Amino acid sequence: MKTFSIANPGGKRYPHSWTAEARRGVDRRVEEQVAEGFEEKVEEKVEEQFYSVTQITSLIRNLLEGEFSGITVEGEISNFRPSSTGHLYFSLKDEQSVLSVVMFKNRIFVSPMCQYSCENGMPNNWHLVHLGSRAVGGAGLVIAEATAVSPEGRISPMDCGIWSDEQSEAFTSITRFIEAQGAVPGIQIGHAGRKASTDAPWRGGRPLTEKENGWQPIAPSPIAFDKRYPTPREMTEADLERVVAEFAAAAERSLSAGFKVLELHTAHGYLMHQFLSPISNHRKDRWGGTSENRQSFPLRVTKAVRKVWPENLPLFVRISCTDWVENGWDLSQSIDFSRRIKALGVDFIDCSSGGTVPDARIPAGPGFQAVFSAAIRKAVGIETGAVGLITAPAQAEQVLVTEQADAVLLGREFLRSPFWPMTAAAELGVDIKWPDQYQRGKPDQKIQ
Repeated sequence: MKTFSIANPGGKRYPHSWTAEARRGVDRRVEEQVAEGFEEKVEEKVEEQFYSVTQITSLIRNLLEGEFSGITVEGEISNFRPSSTGHLYFSLKDEQSVLSVVMFKNRIFVSPMCQYSCENGMPNNWHLVHLGSRAVGGAGLVIAEATAVSPEGRISPMDCGIWSDEQSEAFTSITRFIEAQGAVPGIQIGHAGRKASTDAPWRGGRPLTEKENGWQPIAPSPIAFDKRYPTPREMTEADLERVVAEFAAAAERSLSAGFKVLELHTAHGYLMHQFLSPISNHRKDRWGGTSENRQSFPLRVTKAVRKVWPENLPLFVRISCTDWVENGWDLSQSIDFSRRIKALGVDFIDCSSGGTVPDARIPAGPGFQAVFSAAIRKAVGIETGAVGLITAPAQAEQVLVTEQADAVLLGREFLRSPFWPMTAAAELGVDIKWPDQYQRGKPDQKIQ
């Protein structure tokens, strides 16, 4: 099988009159047609450095609208069944990879999702139940939300933090519970930069003033996220040194808290992504200008974190593979950056997109970001994760079967369905172990 394909070919190609359940079905015959048809066309374009925003947008739109010729779907809707190969439930085992040291029982990962439910950055019972229930539900890796490395690095005053030993200690009961359910506890650490000091989304998410428990954000350049946001203070050399140290200290506290996977948040328009993107980084010194210079600060953070994070534990990095804006950060630069962080000891790239500007036109659709995961996986030779509108078991399975990623990360779908891995296994015809306490609810399980 070739190493590059395109996301969810069984999704929106189906007529809009089909039910959601029917669209989730992926017949093996369709997979074979996709491998022979879509793959050759897309791979051919990627090898031609098919990396501009306009071209990628066109490619994804073609995928979602079914404009590739020669691919047809035949048969009755009721006959469509998912391919039951069970790749979602294969453990990540590669003797050449540190990911084999930490045993992930499957390739279904809980994406970090902010809960805006802390006081003074302290995790609490909400986080225990939120993260713990996804571990009970069968996820292989449960990643705690974007956790700030400093008070000023929070997206909101209600964010989790790990800038103190007390916060680290508060996480220990959560990590122990996650591990007791057979899942791996992970944490994403980050700094919001110019997007800091905002209210919770259910209260509008607007920027907060100092009188409203807010603060002045810092950023690579004094450029506001949009007209509603305050102008951030441009970071000095001293600020840069301090933030690097805060990331390293946060990594050490994450280890003390019992986390086995650490992810650096370098996506969604937050601080490290702000340095990468020419949209938000207008610096004239060694930290700005060329793509190489703009990568310098995130690379410095990565190096500092890798130095204190044990070599036998995985280090993930989440990146936005494109800004979805012309003359912004794009896939070709993401590939270059991925090569550099791989050389520093990063084990896994979590491939997302967007977040630098509020008005980017993003062609969102089922699995729309898996194209980035596949491209980086192929070009860099590193394990990747696909994230973004992955909702159906057959869709997630196909991302892995067609080698677009090594794992799938689900976000909102886990908010809707904490036990998604258990129900997905039943739909795919894979038998997995359920918690003893829930055995009576397992499909086809005889009641004792």
